[in-house]
Formats: sequence, structure tokens, C-alpha cells
Amino acid sequence: MNKIVKIVLVVLGLLSAVLWYFLPGSEVPAGEAAQSGAISGMFTITFILLGIAIAVSLVFSLLTLFSNPQSLKKTLVVIGSFLVVLVFSYLLASGTDVSLEEMAGRGIDTSETTIKRIGTGLNLFFFLVAIAIGAMLIGGVKKMTNK
Repeated sequence: MNKIVKIVLVVLGLLSAVLWYFLPGSEVPAGEAAQSGAISGMFTITFILLGIAIAVSLVFSLLTLFSNPQSLKKTLVVIGSFLVVLVFSYLLASGTDVSLEEMAGRGIDTSETTIKRIGTGLNLFFFLVAIAIGAMLIGGVKKMTNK
């Protein structure tokens, strides 16, 4: 398996070097350079490698997670807590914070649902920042009092 991975990496490295050689020069306009086959090929290789990296990291993370019941329980508690904060953020978002007519007058087509989702995202961000700051403060106080 290790030899196969090394061979694939060498082949991808050589292919990337060849594509690098065929990249358009600085004298080519950006619009034409973006349509270059070499750039498209390099982006394809990048997306393939990114997909492989994501898949491998997810598989090994899930294998590790399911092999240890305590870590699975902690993970489920964290996900559940996040969902509670998300629902609370959604309930606090009104969806009427912005005038739809004013947005339409500016040429921005929006709806009350879109505004409610944006409000939910902002509320969620603020709650998570407050939770993070609180956790840091509690940890710092505990550390100072233990000495």
C-alpha cells in the first residue's frame, strides 16, 4: 500500500511539473490564461487531492470516534449542545430586522426567510463567541485558583 501511494504521488508530481511548464506567461491576458488547459489540469489535480484528503481524514476520524465509546459520547454531547444553541439562535432571529422594500429599492432581492437565516447566523456567532470567552475565563480562573 505504501509503495502504491508513493508511486501515485510521484506520478502526480511529474504531471504537475509538466503542467507547470505549459502555464501561460505573464504576457497572456488574465482572461485567456484562466482558460488555459494547464491551469484547468492543475485545478483538477488540486480538487482530486483535496477530495482524497477530506475523505481519508473523515474515514480515520470516524473510525477513531467509533472505536472509543467515551469519545463518541462526548462528541454527541457537543453536537447536541451546538444544535440547542442553533435552535435558540433561530428562535431569537426575527426576520423583520430589515425593510424588504428598502432592500428591493437598492436592487437586492431578498425575503423574510433570508433575513431570518442571516439573523440566525449572526446570533449563533455571538453566542459561540460568548461561550468561547466564558470557557477561557473559567479555565483561567480555575488555573489561577489551583496554585
